[in-house]
Amino acid sequence: MVTKTEETQLKRLEDQVDNGGGGAWEYLCLVKKLKVRRSEKVLKHGLSILNDPKKRSSLGPDEWTLYEQVAVAAMDCQCLDVAKDSIKVLRKEFPESKRVGKLEAILLEAKGSWIEAEKAYSTLLEDNPLDQVIHKRRVAMAKAQGNLPGAIEWLNKYLEIFMADHDAWRELAEIYVSLQMYKQALFCYEELILAEPTIPLHHLAYADVLYTLGGLENLLTAKKYYASAIDLTGGKNTRALFGICLCTSAIAQLSNNRNKEDKECPELQSLVTKALEKHYKQKAPEKLPQLASTFRSLRISS
Repeated sequence: MVTKTEETQLKRLEDQVDNGGGGAWEYLCLVKKLKVRRSEKVLKHGLSILNDPKKRSSLGPDEWTLYEQVAVAAMDCQCLDVAKDSIKVLRKEFPESKRVGKLEAILLEAKGSWIEAEKAYSTLLEDNPLDQVIHKRRVAMAKAQGNLPGAIEWLNKYLEIFMADHDAWRELAEIYVSLQMYKQALFCYEELILAEPTIPLHHLAYADVLYTLGGLENLLTAKKYYASAIDLTGGKNTRALFGICLCTSAIAQLSNNRNKEDKECPELQSLVTKALEKHYKQKAPEKLPQLASTFRSLRISS
């Protein structure tokens, strides 16, 4: 994650380079170090160095790193001829390099040559089955083709090897939700909550899926996870507060003939509505009438 100091430094260098003040190489190094996406600027300033023989030779071995950086930026910008030329230079210098082979496979993908790209990725994985980047490229390629079942398959295979990749679990959960495969999504969010129990977004997403599934037991559990999200954010998560309200309304409708312990706690309902009213008074007082209307439609007293 980029810190505020690093962000300020990057912005300063970016303005300096854009205004002709020099420091292009320092800027490109910082972009690479911080792993931020500045593809258009990397392409522009990277080519300005590579196309100047004097500047290029002054880089020493870092020249090849810059060719790689420019190739990736060029593919991001769909300047595929530039990417091809940069990769060609790298291939000439490193004829047996698997790293260059990976760039060639990504270029095939960028061209939409899906079958050739898949063959290239398969070959690379034979040499290094633990290459995370290639596994993730397969997922991205399936998604680019609109093949979500294929993306699910590749993600599940990836997670069999890299079970601690939280981003992959989250991506898999989001794909499941988009396909209305809610029970599978719940499993993914459970893994995330176990791995990162203090991240409120995991609790919120889990509660959303439970609420979507419906049923008294799911709603009661959803309410608890909305409450966890509220607790983890110091009472400032508006979506979770509304989630409590929605669960309150739905549970009341379903638990009329149930035991008392199944019914919603009025104290919690009162605390949530007061928190929402306070939030709206501070942030959007003109929308307080809509909030009151929402409470009435849900049969919730403020």
